[in-house]
Amino acid sequence: MEQYWIIARSVTYAQRMEKALAGAGIRTRIFRAPRELSDRGCAYAVELSGGALRPALAILRGAGLDPMRLYQLQNGTYRELSL
Repeated sequence: MEQYWIIARSVTYAQRMEKALAGAGIRTRIFRAPRELSDRGCAYAVELSGGALRPALAILRGAGLDPMRLYQLQNGTYRELSL
């Protein structure tokens, strides 16, 4: 299953993202981002499934919640995508 990790600068920012997406019916999960995915030690990730990516990014941008980075997770590996 294809998943995406939207990297947020803090847990509070990730919670705001989660709330905005939940309001649109998009289910997410928040967790601490692996250190190698962020230049900041306190970054968090918002995980969502593949089909929800485009609408999720549009919702976040509309709410003024810009992600730091975006990663695609597939078969146990991740790669950075352009925003």
